[in-house]
Amino acid sequence: MNKSVIFVFAAGFITSAVSLAAVGAGSLYKVVNSARVGGTGGFDYVLADSAARRLYIPRSDRVTVFDLDTLQPAGVIANATNVHGAVVDPKSHHGFSSSKPVVMWDTRTLATIKTIEVAGNPDGIMFDPYTERIIVLSHRAPNATVIDAKDGSIVGTIDLGGAPEQGVSDGAGRLYIDIEDKDNVAVVDAKTLKVIANYPFDGKGGTPAGLAFDVKNHVLFACCRNPATCVVLNSDDGKILATLPIGAGTDGAVFNPATMEAFSSQRDGTLTVIKENSPTSFEVRQNVQTKVGAKTLTLDDQTNKILLIAAETTPPPPQTDPTKKGGRGQMVPDSFTILVVGR
Repeated sequence: MNKSVIFVFAAGFITSAVSLAAVGAGSLYKVVNSARVGGTGGFDYVLADSAARRLYIPRSDRVTVFDLDTLQPAGVIANATNVHGAVVDPKSHHGFSSSKPVVMWDTRTLATIKTIEVAGNPDGIMFDPYTERIIVLSHRAPNATVIDAKDGSIVGTIDLGGAPEQGVSDGAGRLYIDIEDKDNVAVVDAKTLKVIANYPFDGKGGTPAGLAFDVKNHVLFACCRNPATCVVLNSDDGKILATLPIGAGTDGAVFNPATMEAFSSQRDGTLTVIKENSPTSFEVRQNVQTKVGAKTLTLDDQTNKILLIAAETTPPPPQTDPTKKGGRGQMVPDSFTILVVGR
């Protein structure tokens, strides 16, 4: 190691130490609780229903439900084929799964109300409180199917021009959805279901997979995989405000207005905490060690805690064909775990 490398390393260490010291040891985030709940089946998105104190976790053919405070099992929504996500409408007390068909249930009893046939390949899912509609996202056409949360009827579809990952609402008629294969954020009119703008990243981020939103200050946090950056944009005009480093393999982001922090969860086992000092000033405050594979997250806005999910896996099988991507290991039985991050 030459002297210049030593200097750069030392300077970086000092800067990091000063930053952490400024935050204060008592203010650092850490894993404060975990529950090894086990169970079979894959997993993707996780959702905290803070008002009802429930946690929804899709597991391939069902949505498992837990008590948000104790992490004890609270029920199951069955027969949800290839389910990726879940969302609830607190007004109508209806829940919906991102699956084919979509399952609609009563959030108070967890009883299935109906199933809804949809096209495409349901993946992500979001709720728009302005129209009281559910938007089911798909990597193939139709890119988004819009469902009335009150009665489960299909309102229409949206052509997003690419593969969507995560969406957010401003609660006033606009939806923002990151487009993974186009490296931009699509702006959608919630009433007409039309794309009215696209905000490109101008090479500062690519393959966006997480999107968080400071609604009050009109700030979007688009978390990208390649390169591993968070592109911060003004939601009114798409102006890029900052570009910050995050961990590898993001698949979700969320903003907490109570702490003015954005969080990005990564497959590499890190949770990046971005502090919004002002609507034009942002910094990475911390990279919390969570668990490898904990790539999605949700916010419990009553406790200001972040919840993530992960499972242990066996080593991937050896790849003998150099032209193909390496395979994945198998999930270790009963290793599925819920993680709670807080101060």
